[in-house]
Amino acid sequence: MHAPVLVLKDSLKRESGSKVRYAIIQAAKAVADVVRTTLGPRSMLKMLLDAQGGIVVTNDGNAILRELDLAHPAAKSMIELSRTQDEEVGDGTTSVIILAGEMLHVADAFIDKIHPTVICRAYNKALEDAIAVLDKIAMPIDAQDRGIMLGLVKSCIGTKFTGQFGDLIADLAIDATTTVGVEIGQGLRDVDIKNYIKVEKVPGGQLEDSRVLKGVMINKDVVAPGKMRRRIVNPRIILLDSPLEYKKGENQTNAELLKEEDWSLLLKMEEEYIEELCMQILKFKPDLVITEKGLSDLATHYLSKHGVSAIRRLRKTDNNRIAKACGAVIVNRPDELQESDVGTGAGLFEVKKIGDEYFAYIVDCKEPKACTVLLRGASKDLLNEVERNLQDAMSVARNIIKNPKLVPGGGATELTVSAALKQKSSSIEGIEKWPYEAAALAFEAIPRTLAQNCGVNVIRTMTALQGKHANGENAWIGIDGNAGSITDMKERKIWDAYNVKAQAFKTAIEAACMLLRIDDIVSGIKKKQAPGAAPSKPKVETEADADSEQILPD
Repeated sequence: MHAPVLVLKDSLKRESGSKVRYAIIQAAKAVADVVRTTLGPRSMLKMLLDAQGGIVVTNDGNAILRELDLAHPAAKSMIELSRTQDEEVGDGTTSVIILAGEMLHVADAFIDKIHPTVICRAYNKALEDAIAVLDKIAMPIDAQDRGIMLGLVKSCIGTKFTGQFGDLIADLAIDATTTVGVEIGQGLRDVDIKNYIKVEKVPGGQLEDSRVLKGVMINKDVVAPGKMRRRIVNPRIILLDSPLEYKKGENQTNAELLKEEDWSLLLKMEEEYIEELCMQILKFKPDLVITEKGLSDLATHYLSKHGVSAIRRLRKTDNNRIAKACGAVIVNRPDELQESDVGTGAGLFEVKKIGDEYFAYIVDCKEPKACTVLLRGASKDLLNEVERNLQDAMSVARNIIKNPKLVPGGGATELTVSAALKQKSSSIEGIEKWPYEAAALAFEAIPRTLAQNCGVNVIRTMTALQGKHANGENAWIGIDGNAGSITDMKERKIWDAYNVKAQAFKTAIEAACMLLRIDDIVSGIKKKQAPGAAPSKPKVETEADADSEQILPD
């Protein structure tokens, strides 16, 4: 006799087969269409209302998609692509979504006729050949040549809102990344943007007042403004990760006092402890003491009496940046201090008032390996968009420092790859030929979208571009996103970083393959019941029911 079968019909929903694949392709196209108009220098801006009720005005693909709340799992997977691209290389977040959407769209024609595994095999072959074409047309450059670096960063942020401000953002990005770059051997350099470049946004002033400081700026004032110096030339800096105050009990502390003198003895012990801490610091003759923890009034008194300025409760990340900028070492216990831990690399410590707030500057450092980018602007919305663009620009500069190779922009790379794949498709035998050709066509989505956003005749422009690239020649001929004309990208200095393009191709094709191989979407989310309705009980079926009915209906 069969055991009873428990069927949760209300909570388990299943879709399978070609229906699912069509739904996935439609969801991917919908996500791609959201950001399609934001590609290129003549792109549109999107105004978004975020979860907190704030307004975001941007044309950055990743910034737009992360604010969307989509129900379809395939759409959510597409949004992850732009986040991956942003974290890995910092640019090309819109291109990767458009390319992935197009790869799925062209597969729509033969998804019922050809098995998804065969399509994925053809797509992977196309990816290998596309990367080979990229390697062939890539142009090595000298990362030390500021002119080339400036041209590259400008062409990458020319599509952004801040492209209208000329060289300003590009200069800031190059200055910041060259400051914090460190040698890692074999002629390679590494740039840690996240930890050692801080972007400080201060509303007010003009955008032209923005600059890269040769050091660090923090939103703090000295502990005792009247007693401590606010300007010190060539300061000796000590950085601490410990409190300069008496330790409080962890949970509950009981002290039994029998005589009145015991109370004064207890207070004296506390004072002596703090005095000892301060004397251990003062014997190194510092000018500035910065701690991440608290600083008691008594410690402030001892430090100010010896002419030492102090800043307390600093963020860990800011403390790390100051250590990198002035050459100090963060110390956990004052009794372990050594002369080598004192930072002497800073040229000036100064506290300035900007608007209503005080900012401490530790600048004019000898060899800073951390810096602060000070951004000024009319409003917070403007500053937020400038910061997003600056992050992209710094990522592009970092990519070139790590891998100094360029490829043509303006859709020229995609057209060259497309033409090369079309030529090679004639030598591919069997059923894989059709999806391989389709992948070649999908690469044309980028120049086609650029032409659409320029407002030119798309069919004429694309036909002319395909004619120029037909024999695998004219690899640098593309579309100028501002005028919509067909020009040589080398002359116009419209370039892309090799890393950005290679990552976009890999991410888009691998994601398309993953989504095409999905044949089932099973949802275990329960439907919301109407208020007051009795909760439905799982139905226990008998042997006869189990034999006569499908457990999971299509």
